Amino acid sequence: MDGQICCMVMRVNLDCNSCCRKMRRNILNMKEIEKHLIEKQQNRVSVCGRFKPADVAIKLRKKMNRRVEILEIEELSVHYEAEQEAPIVNHYKYY
Repeated sequence: MDGQICCMVMRVNLDCNSCCRKMRRNILNMKEIEKHLIEKQQNRVSVCGRFKPADVAIKLRKKMNRRVEILEIEELSVHYEAEQEAPIVNHYKYY
């Protein structure tokens, strides 16, 4: 999964601010997660990075001691050669 980037949406019961802080702290301590979004009102947590979705869900389940339900998984393949050869276009004009 070296070239795979996964985005995963999970449902976790986040009923108080301390639960959100604990979730954020656990996510930040995981090296494989690059981006995250915690939506307290919808009880959703979205994470993106290079990981296996089941492994991250199991880790969060053990650390949070709460049920974790995977709602959506999106796998994106990245080709570094294509990214490096693409020209950079600057849309900003400096006067």
